[in-house]
Amino acid sequence: MAEYTLKTPLSEEDVRKLKVGDKVTLEGIIFGIRDANLIRMFDGKVSAPTDLTGAACIHTAPNVRKVGEGKYEPVCIGTTTSSRMDRFTPGLMEQYGVRAIIGKAGMMEASMEAMKKCGGCYLAIVGGAAAWETERILEIEDVWWEDLMPEAIWKFRTKNFGPLIVAMDSHGNNLYFDVKAKAAAKLDGIYKKIGVE
Repeated sequence: MAEYTLKTPLSEEDVRKLKVGDKVTLEGIIFGIRDANLIRMFDGKVSAPTDLTGAACIHTAPNVRKVGEGKYEPVCIGTTTSSRMDRFTPGLMEQYGVRAIIGKAGMMEASMEAMKKCGGCYLAIVGGAAAWETERILEIEDVWWEDLMPEAIWKFRTKNFGPLIVAMDSHGNNLYFDVKAKAAAKLDGIYKKIGVE
């Protein structure tokens, strides 16, 4: 397993070299996305208010402090479970050119196919690491769709954001599916051992 430090925006070449199990640290801009802004973009057919080409997007609805008109500072920026946003990933990658999704608990088959097709990846972060994440966000540079607070679109400037684990790569490998398959393979033996048929 390799370790990489990558600067955003990410290129297809950056992402295609990554393999499940690799560690990645990001430098630069990360965009915060969540259910409400994705619903507006895809169900409401409202174009994203900023260029997401090559973006790394984190699933978050951050706790922030307003310090001026359209200006915020981070208080606590954690990551939410990605499965709720699964249906939006193909559109993010195919229509907007997003390269990486950062979240927890993984995504499903449609997202996996989009990652293979477009050169995308899923970077897993440990749940409960909000304090750690917040320390690596230097500044909230911009915010769009403040009416959706806290599920606006956020532009975070980061430094040393990682290590994140490549849990889904652009070659069709999925750490979550692998773990599930290994657990299922052991299930019959466990059932027999405890007398369950």
